[in-house]
Amino acid sequence: MAKKYTRQDLRDASEKYKNWGKWGPDDQIGTLNYVTPQDIVDASRLVKKGQVFSLGLNFDRTGPQRGLWGNRFNPIHTMLATGTDAVAGNQDKGGLRYADDMVSLPLQCGTQWDGLGHIMYENFMWNGYDCRNVSSSGAAKGGIEHTANKMVGRGVLLDVARAMGKKYLPDGFAITNEILDYTEQKQGVKVGRGDYL
Repeated sequence: MAKKYTRQDLRDASEKYKNWGKWGPDDQIGTLNYVTPQDIVDASRLVKKGQVFSLGLNFDRTGPQRGLWGNRFNPIHTMLATGTDAVAGNQDKGGLRYADDMVSLPLQCGTQWDGLGHIMYENFMWNGYDCRNVSSSGAAKGGIEHTANKMVGRGVLLDVARAMGKKYLPDGFAITNEILDYTEQKQGVKVGRGDYL
């Protein structure tokens, strides 16, 4: 029978494995501190073909949200002005004809990179900052902007589905450390310090 984990198990593990303070009391980038200028130079030397491919998702209503979280939905794209408006003369007063649009979305509706202010544990977030540092004005601590000059390096793609002999993984499939290790071995790649997995 599988062990039932309690809140106390989570508290114990959090205390044992947290690395708050490892890079000082003012740190806001966490393990990105491991990325060195040499890592970036080494990664640049790996480019052979100059071929680019996107890992992003389509930015539309068919995105990945399926209502699992009550406040998350796929992007809603709304046209504010169209070619029809231009032909109808609706914009002639301004002397410029145009199309314009807007998108409404929660930032978790597709692919994104979370800042360290995203997850709270009890009344704290990364590095022991009070979780009230994230307010309706945004993140005063742990915001994504602190990572901008560190987000360059060797990207490693592990195709877990392919390693498991599947085209797609089912919803809710837990990708554990053991599965990542297996996928590394099966695909003949090794993830290292400073890599982006």
